[in-house]
Amino acid sequence: MQRFGPWCCAVIALVSLLPQAQAQAARPAHVRVVQQGEGYQLQVDGAPFLVKGAGMGSGGQAALVAAGGNAFRTWDSDDVAKTTAMLDQAQANGLKVSLGLVVARERHGFDYGDAQAVAGQRERLRKQVMAYKDHPALLTWLVGNELNLESTDLRVWDAVGELARMIHRLDPHHPVMTTLAGFDKPLIEAIKTRAPALDLIGIQLYGDIDALHDKLESSGWRGPYIVTEWGPTGHWESPTTAWGAAIEDDASRKAQLLAQRYARDIASDTRQGLGSYVFLWGNKQERTPTWYGLFLADGSATPSVDAMQRAWTGHWPANRSPSITPIVLEGRQAIDSVTLRPGQPVTAAVQTQDPDGDALEVRWQIREESTATSVGGDPEQVPTVMPTSFRAVEIGKAYFAAPARAGHYRLFVEVRDGKGHAAYANFPFRVQEDVR
Repeated sequence: MQRFGPWCCAVIALVSLLPQAQAQAARPAHVRVVQQGEGYQLQVDGAPFLVKGAGMGSGGQAALVAAGGNAFRTWDSDDVAKTTAMLDQAQANGLKVSLGLVVARERHGFDYGDAQAVAGQRERLRKQVMAYKDHPALLTWLVGNELNLESTDLRVWDAVGELARMIHRLDPHHPVMTTLAGFDKPLIEAIKTRAPALDLIGIQLYGDIDALHDKLESSGWRGPYIVTEWGPTGHWESPTTAWGAAIEDDASRKAQLLAQRYARDIASDTRQGLGSYVFLWGNKQERTPTWYGLFLADGSATPSVDAMQRAWTGHWPANRSPSITPIVLEGRQAIDSVTLRPGQPVTAAVQTQDPDGDALEVRWQIREESTATSVGGDPEQVPTVMPTSFRAVEIGKAYFAAPARAGHYRLFVEVRDGKGHAAYANFPFRVQEDVR
């Protein structure tokens, strides 16, 4: 008989435990919304879990972890291979995911009176739930996004309710929610009546998030919620120029607003609020290329990332983003509705500094003004860059000639510290021949 030493037996025992350890690591998390007195708590495997998260796709996970985030939400799970890879990466990074399931919208032409189409959608989503339900990174299901936006057919909530019941049958381990573009009492009553199987709701507010607590009271929502989108003041609720161009806050102002809104409107509700997902941990074109993203297109982190890290951890990052002030164009602010003549010589200025003393690089650019009228984050084209020569004789000041063609434009400035951080501002203006 062949004999083995003690060390060999130990190795055999360790190897025999590997499948068991792997199976345990691959277990789905048991996530519950637990009522405690008049309040609620989200629990993961029995431990409290306050969502400190962001809305994003598959990229940016490492930066989210570094900033103190513990979760993120998505909008689309149709591509199984891509979504599974994203979930695998989240698990490796120690992040949980509120997984978005695409539910058709009335504003895109879907008819919730078409029983066959509703059944087809339900079957499509059933397959997705089966594909992801046992993944250990899964936190909650997000059934649709802002289905109330530009919608009048209350049967959408019947469909959401049936989807919630189906998901509970397939997956007893993860709460189900839907997200709302604002809310009021009639909407909340419709959801309570038609979709009672939902475990909680997702609330999405921007500049009007300061009314969140009042809205909860007046709507009669006493249940749990997560703020599934919030961030800078929205383009639809911002001041405008005389010709209707929305005026965007600069990067430093946005960071200040995020800090205020998180402390006042989100973290303060320890009874019903289960956390939040700031929008957007990444970059996208929505009226401008900079309005909602906490990062620039090249991946540079803005002051809003610093603000969220301090909100989540209590500490600033070791190296912070530059600060910036609004652009002044010919001595005037954006709210002054500045109109220039074709080819007119122009002076633009901002004030900027770096809290760490890093050397700063300033880039100026003019783009045509966006003509998009889409809502709800629907795709937009990035406006065209105008060929413009900028002459800068000092940091934060530029000289250039206005575009030769009449039209609506926007001046952009980006300030980078050479260490992966940036700040920005922009200024809408118009060009026409008969300037008075």
